[in-house]
Parts: sequence; C-alpha cells; structure tokens
Amino acid sequence: MPEHHLFEYAVVRVVPRVEREEFINVGVILFCSKLKFLQCIFTVDQERLQAFCKFLDVDALAGNLQAFKNICEGNAQGGPIGKLDAASRFRWLTATRSTVVQASKVHPGFTADPQATLIRLHAELVL
Repeated sequence: MPEHHLFEYAVVRVVPRVEREEFINVGVILFCSKLKFLQCIFTVDQERLQAFCKFLDVDALAGNLQAFKNICEGNAQGGPIGKLDAASRFRWLTATRSTVVQASKVHPGFTADPQATLIRLHAELVL
C-alpha cells in the first residue's frame, strides 16, 4: 500500500472587483512538504471571465497568473519571492490579499500522488 503524505492546497481565484468579493475559480496550488512538491495549474476561460466582468483585462490577468506560476515554480522570473524555499513560496502565494488574483483559505489532505491530486482538485474545483 502506498504511503500517504500530508498536503495543503488552495483554490486560486480571480476577483475582478475586490470590493464586491465575487470570484471565479481559475486554478489550484498544491504543496506537499515531505515530497518537496509545489505546483499550480490554471484554466482561464476567457468567455466565462468576460461574461462575469466585461471590463476585465484578460491580458493583464494572464500576466498576473504567469507571475504566480513563476513564484510557485521558484524560477528566475519569480523575483526575490521565487528564490525562497517552497514552503515560504506557498505561504506567500496563499497569504490573504486584496488583489485581482487571490487564494482561498488553505485546506489539508493526504495523498500518495500529489500530481494526481492536483489534477483531480483542479477538475473538481475549477473546470
């Protein structure tokens, strides 16, 4: 039987008008410390987003999501935050903020395969 490891995840949301607190889920970020796993996955449905907020700048949103992904992956384009260890990057990305791209509260779980769990959560919570 495969060993199950504690993981944490958050749903990534687009909040076009922060003052209204309305959002659309566009992605999931998942962190498993034991397996040194930190990844995110996004799906941007432009038609759905435009129906939700016709003034949303989808190109700017794509740039914001790419910055989120760069930090998550810890690559050079992630800037100073991208240079932090995986746990610190996860905590920074999931910190409460009032911006167009936000993360939900962090939720825990157990998994033997964090990649499969990330894909499953994305399908359940975003698609």
